[in-house]
Amino acid sequence: MQATIRNLGATVRLLALLLLLTCGLVHASQVRVLALFPGKAMVSIDGTRRVLSAGDRSPEGVLLISADPRQAVLEIDGERRTLALSDSVGGIYAQPSVREARISRSNEGGYSTVGSVNGHTVSFLVDTGASAVVLNEEEARRLGLRFRLEGEKMGVTTASGATMGYAVNLSSVRIGDIRLSNVRAIVLRGDYPRQALLGMTFLGQVEIEHQSGLMVLRSKR
Repeated sequence: MQATIRNLGATVRLLALLLLLTCGLVHASQVRVLALFPGKAMVSIDGTRRVLSAGDRSPEGVLLISADPRQAVLEIDGERRTLALSDSVGGIYAQPSVREARISRSNEGGYSTVGSVNGHTVSFLVDTGASAVVLNEEEARRLGLRFRLEGEKMGVTTASGATMGYAVNLSSVRIGDIRLSNVRAIVLRGDYPRQALLGMTFLGQVEIEHQSGLMVLRSKR
């Protein structure tokens, strides 16, 4: 009888230890790459956004091994995965019916954010006064846009005066969790604007709310 009780006690302690170890393990079921930089990546892990530098491990257990503007190498649940921008890996994940992006106000009073155009990382300045998404020539070439051959040549009036530009269609523009397809944009000659403008051809398709220093963009149902 005493031996049985001792064996039962040992079994209970073993089960408790296994339960404790199991509870301590964190598994990421869904990982998506939102933005890429040299040696750094912004990822969504089960809906929580994390910015990781190479060598960092998130609270969910995702390790960023390396990153460049093309791809990120991640260790997820013990397996090494290579993901490009907007790629995802994991189990079944239900996207929320309303997607959103939160943009902080800068010290200068404007709103800047990092998003993507056609899968390439782009830094945007939010500009509700711009009628469209606006890019300079250098940025457009970096994105692989054939604006001189395929764009519609047009005159454009800017804060600096009149200039020439090319109207183009962007296959996709992503800000946070919001991704819009076939977004009209204007490529201006020269190096203006120095930072891409997120104008009304994108902003006009989302809901905008201001919350104490934050601009919240939400997809329309």
